[in-house]
Amino acid sequence: MTEQSIYRHLREFRDAFDKPDPLTWPEISHGQLLMMMSPKKQHQLVAHRLRVQLEPQLGGDLVLMLETDMEDAALGILRIPDLVVIDEEEATAANDTINPRRSHLVIEVVSRSNPDNDYQGKLRDYPAMGVPHYLIVDPRDGTAVHHWAASTRAGTPAYDNRQHYTFGETVTIRDWKIDTETLPLYSPETGL
Repeated sequence: MTEQSIYRHLREFRDAFDKPDPLTWPEISHGQLLMMMSPKKQHQLVAHRLRVQLEPQLGGDLVLMLETDMEDAALGILRIPDLVVIDEEEATAANDTINPRRSHLVIEVVSRSNPDNDYQGKLRDYPAMGVPHYLIVDPRDGTAVHHWAASTRAGTPAYDNRQHYTFGETVTIRDWKIDTETLPLYSPETGL
């Protein structure tokens, strides 16, 4: 069985899948379905605050999508970014998924249940998929990391550049500014 035929089978299974609570829709990467817990409210609060800041800066030809399938079928990868900036034209295209090579920025808010998905799996997949800017926001420790300039090192896609931030600093990506001071940390008392 080829990688693409495995992907097609997984994609068909996913499309017919009845999502059990409290899981999100599965992602697909490297021949595996990846099941995640549904985001908790504090995760969603961070994503909301990022959206509220970023949307007014985008202008009329760009839109910010939330938790939308982004697929590179040739690579056998389907990811669901927390937030992704795309052209309005891509948002209104006939297909059901976002073409990652037409994205401008992907933002992932690190979940408590599976941080390796953002720091390893997606950091491996996004440069391969052609995502130009990837921002990881981590409310566990109040940090953010901006990755950009995808290239191939020793045959493996990776980002050549990264910039680390701590909450309180302003993240600048292209002309967009994200004030991390307004982002909450995960609360150890509530477990959110």
